[in-house]
Amino acid sequence: MSYTAKNLTLGGNELIAFRIGDQEFCVNIMAVREIRGWTPATAMPHSPSYMIGVINLRGAVLPIIDLSARLGMKPVDPTARHVIIVAQVRRKVVGLLVDAVSDILTVTDDDIQPTPEISSDLQRQFARGILSIEKRMICLIELEALFPDTESEAA
Repeated sequence: MSYTAKNLTLGGNELIAFRIGDQEFCVNIMAVREIRGWTPATAMPHSPSYMIGVINLRGAVLPIIDLSARLGMKPVDPTARHVIIVAQVRRKVVGLLVDAVSDILTVTDDDIQPTPEISSDLQRQFARGILSIEKRMICLIELEALFPDTESEAA
């Protein structure tokens, strides 16, 4: 099961929404290269706690990140129901483990509300804003903030 975002008509404000536990998040669709089903990963010694391991993606080594753990939530025990969002973060390609992809959203900058001041520092560091769409609260994640240059070079 593989879905390639390149087949869509892309706009500057299109976001891909996904679920982690009972929360919804989204990222800019321009960073997404494909969405694929879960593939067991090979663990790497001395890797960050949120890195599950690596998989072979058409001959390239792809690091798989437990996005739940990276966002400071409970680490996930991956199952066949989980999906990997293959994303470009700066010059690196990473796989982001999430529960499910839920939607493709088209929004304007006016739809993005600032992250509340009462949010934790961790949330404010990674969150670009909040979307309130159809009674859903969706956190817009800034992928570059999740992987600072020093960590993305190691991945």
